[in-house]
Amino acid sequence: MDLYTSNALKCSKSTTLNYTTSFSIGVGLLNKKIRPAIYAIYAFVRFADEIVDTFFEQDREKLLKKYADDTYKAIEEKFSTNPILHSFQWAVNKYKIEHNLIESFLYSMEMDLYKTSYNKNEYQRYIYGSAEVVGLMCLKAFCYNNSESYDQLKYPAQKLGEALQKVNFLRDMKSDYHDRGRVYFPDVEYDSFNEKTKKAIEEDIKQNFMEAFNGIRRMNKNSRLGVFLAYSYYIKLFEKIRKTTPDKLLQKRIRISNPYKVIIFIKCYIQNMFF
Repeated sequence: MDLYTSNALKCSKSTTLNYTTSFSIGVGLLNKKIRPAIYAIYAFVRFADEIVDTFFEQDREKLLKKYADDTYKAIEEKFSTNPILHSFQWAVNKYKIEHNLIESFLYSMEMDLYKTSYNKNEYQRYIYGSAEVVGLMCLKAFCYNNSESYDQLKYPAQKLGEALQKVNFLRDMKSDYHDRGRVYFPDVEYDSFNEKTKKAIEEDIKQNFMEAFNGIRRMNKNSRLGVFLAYSYYIKLFEKIRKTTPDKLLQKRIRISNPYKVIIFIKCYIQNMFF
């Protein structure tokens, strides 16, 4: 690996560490050979998300299009002066990440520019592009050159991404609505969000988690603990959300305290040894 690529990957790692503590801990539990690709994928995804969710004083549509164009150019030329895109193209080319996954992700980011409500089909398409394909990109690195393993774990990886995204939707309902005017759940009105609606969403998420867990148990030990930690963290977050009334959920963002994250880590470490 040349110095420039090594430096670019460090920029992606730094981006990951700056934006998320929990995910960074999970990546740190992966095999050292896998970590750079996961940092690269996360940083690429994070920057796209920043464009659509943060840069409101800029021409976000123009910025996202340029980001997409520069991404495909970097992948084709295997180089970019943007260190985040250079590290991402390295991961894409090394682990043969399909371009259709990238296209689906960028399409979901484009949806965030103009959509504030979703029907069922749009909702599923958004989740697939914003969460499921990110899991599949990471799975490409986890299953390097092992297409059989990838095919076996593809569905549960999608279910995990789906579950995590839906938990995020519940957790962030207040900020999504007040800051961005969005409600992702189909046929759900923010002002009439009630216990019946909440329980129906939670049953859907519960099923996603069950399907995801079946795949986690079959993962290679080089990557399983990190993924299991992310799963366990979100399970605990989901449990807190289930115990929270709809009106309270619309008033505050539910969190897991750092001391309890340590407890989750210890439990995961022990359970992982018995899979």
